[in-house]
Amino acid sequence: MTLTSPNASLVALDAIAFDCETTGLDARSARIVQVGAVPLVKGTAMREQAFCRLVNPAVPIPVATTKVHGITDADVAREPPFTAIAGELKTFLGERPLIGHSISFDLAMLAREYEIAGLPWPRPRALDIRLLGRIVAPTLAEHDLDRLCAWLGVEIEGRHTALGDATAAAQAFLALVPMLRARGIRTIAEAEAACVELAERDARATGGLFVSEGRAAAAPAASVKLDTFAYRHRVSDVMSAPAVVLGHAVSLREAVGLMIAKGLSSVFVRLEAGDYGIVTERDALRALHEHADAAVRPVGAIAKFPLLGVEHSDFVYRAIGRMERLGIRHLAVRSGPEIVGALTPRNLLRNRATQSIVIGDGIAGAATVAELAQCWAEAPAMTTSLLAENVDARLIASVLSSDICGMTQRAAELATEGMLAAGRGPAPASFCVLVLGSAGRGESLLAADQDNAIVFEAGERGGQADAWFAEMAQNMCEMLDQAGIPLCKGGVMARNEAWRHSRQGWDERVRSWVRRQKPEDLLNVDIFFDAVAVHGDGRMAEDLLAHASELARRSPDFLMMLTELARQWHAPFTLLGNFQKSNGRVDCKKAGLMPIFTGARVLALRHGVDARSTRERLKGVQERGAASPDTVRRILEAHEVLMRNVLQQQIIDGQHGVKLSPNVDVDRLDKGARKELKDAILAVREIVDLVSEGRL
Repeated sequence: MTLTSPNASLVALDAIAFDCETTGLDARSARIVQVGAVPLVKGTAMREQAFCRLVNPAVPIPVATTKVHGITDADVAREPPFTAIAGELKTFLGERPLIGHSISFDLAMLAREYEIAGLPWPRPRALDIRLLGRIVAPTLAEHDLDRLCAWLGVEIEGRHTALGDATAAAQAFLALVPMLRARGIRTIAEAEAACVELAERDARATGGLFVSEGRAAAAPAASVKLDTFAYRHRVSDVMSAPAVVLGHAVSLREAVGLMIAKGLSSVFVRLEAGDYGIVTERDALRALHEHADAAVRPVGAIAKFPLLGVEHSDFVYRAIGRMERLGIRHLAVRSGPEIVGALTPRNLLRNRATQSIVIGDGIAGAATVAELAQCWAEAPAMTTSLLAENVDARLIASVLSSDICGMTQRAAELATEGMLAAGRGPAPASFCVLVLGSAGRGESLLAADQDNAIVFEAGERGGQADAWFAEMAQNMCEMLDQAGIPLCKGGVMARNEAWRHSRQGWDERVRSWVRRQKPEDLLNVDIFFDAVAVHGDGRMAEDLLAHASELARRSPDFLMMLTELARQWHAPFTLLGNFQKSNGRVDCKKAGLMPIFTGARVLALRHGVDARSTRERLKGVQERGAASPDTVRRILEAHEVLMRNVLQQQIIDGQHGVKLSPNVDVDRLDKGARKELKDAILAVREIVDLVSEGRL
């Protein structure tokens, strides 16, 4: 078992609730007479897997102590000494964190017993529910185990027995987790940092000296070395070619025969309108099951469209991310308007590009919030590994965004299943869940929160359909919050009615944004125009977004206001050219990332570029002759530098339990890195100038 990551989620923490009964309260001289340990697995206390042993301390048990825990000399006379159970106990505990009430005493007792036995015992990570209780309930009169459990509604069975107290500690910890989450404490490192801060405050208040006992070594940041094949190769290196494209009138029987003969899992179909669709093995089987005459029907009648694909020149990581984000297993590979090949998991497995698929499958297969939380907790280690391999920070952000989209999709699926299980019935109308903002653009970093919306086919505000989607969205957003993607402070979530509309309601909403042009409407545009469909009827969402973009493009006044928003930027430098810091840090989102992605969005709307990512938007603007290749290159290089600095800082902060943000501690950078960051921020002026040209 590996050391616990500092980014391990409290919701899904794999830990041990521990307690020991002793001959006294002085850890320097007392001996253990009983140990109790209860595993915590994915948010559940596994009492049936508990470890409980009586121990012969080899010294008399004082009468006063027996009155507390009830263990006498006679009870332990024939029990083994600690030395005899030390190996078994160490194996049981592994390297999992220990949780207990006043756990420092138990840790000290374990250290003493292993020292007496002449055996090594590395101090594990540990959480004290007494301190955690003080954090969430500072006004509670006392925080002893009895009163804390009574306040939390936890019944203690077997008080002052090692197993009873360990079980109570486990249940108390689980009850504290949502309260800690409400205070922004989600990981074990954040919980440790909060406990240390509390202890330091206590020391200052009493005039004492706080001496940290230190924390157990965390898992190495890059403990899992990722195969970066997917970030080093193009789709053209792994695709199946040439593509098999059939006419829309070909029968399904002929198509299936061709798939069998050529060993294909899908074929592409040129539809009557000139677009392309796809028919997969599953599509064929479903049609044959549902329609008696399916074999003679034309493939054009069952083909799925619009066709989802990637460019042959895209990196493989992009194709993997798209498969995960859209929940599909077949991608068309294009060269411009032409289809030149196909991409499936089979191609990716054959060419070693499997790591991102494994991660994505973990999200897609998660059955509980705790399992979702475990998946998201892997993101920092994955990010660290990719940074160590010098993978472009923008590519890493795209992978993180793909995971957020996958998390949202799975939460939506679980919430929909929950509605059925609760007797609320299936969705009353066709709908689609959207992810907005940075994740929608494919540019999310580790400090991600929720930005999501729902569009449904038809229904009045406050009506039956809206009520169903309101409840479903509430459940979805709560799951994401528990799993590690916090609620949006600005309320941009489908659980709020402003971000949950029928198709007609969204049309009216967008028209009001464009027509009224209030300051808050600019924020709505900032969020909405980066949307991507992650669950449900994607075509409905794409139609809505295309319509919204067209409305925006046809409003010069609206575009001008967006232009003014993008131009509101000031370089964070002093008169002497030094970084202008706040609390010792520079906000790289405000100083660089925001003007870049805001400017790219405005330019894309202005010049009719249908793209979501900043890179694709600027490349599209360049192709329309509205920006020089050198200018776009410098802006995108600055974009990467800013993202990389923020990601590196977030990795460091996550290790130390510091709240993640886009703020970078520039004092930790060496001279070369400081200059690179400064040059990147100065390059932001170029996109501000591009936007300021005001070509409409």
